[in-house]
Amino acid sequence: LKLIAQIIAGGIGTQILYVTIGGFDTHAEQNTARVNHPMLLETVDQGLNAFYQDISQMGVADNILMMTFSEFGRRVRENGSQGTDHGTAAPMFILGSRIKPGLYGEQPSLTKLDDNGDLIYTVDFRSVYTTILEDWLGADSQAILGKRFEKLDFIVR
Repeated sequence: LKLIAQIIAGGIGTQILYVTIGGFDTHAEQNTARVNHPMLLETVDQGLNAFYQDISQMGVADNILMMTFSEFGRRVRENGSQGTDHGTAAPMFILGSRIKPGLYGEQPSLTKLDDNGDLIYTVDFRSVYTTILEDWLGADSQAILGKRFEKLDFIVR
């Protein structure tokens, strides 16, 4: 994120920048892996906070939207290796000075699951993408996503 702040400060006009952090995939011995989980979340928290401070000091915070996502959620039920397998309903966080704070959608039930034992999501991630594509980037979301998805109201215009 420090490098991304430097790229933004350089003013080269890149619209989308992307970083990753691994270590959240806990297929086995999740109780042991959980010791690392708080440390990973703290790293994400501190990184996003430092990045936001950097862009605020540069005076460009109103032009920056940050989105966190995972390519998978986790199953509710523990597997045979004392971990959890890939599932659905992963949380996403949208951050920025022009983002309306709040929760969008309902928390999935831990007991009412689909036929695969997965959480039933209440907001389609493509609705989040649609909102960002159309209301932030000014793009045609239908051309990119292949069909129209409901927009959410989390961007301050």
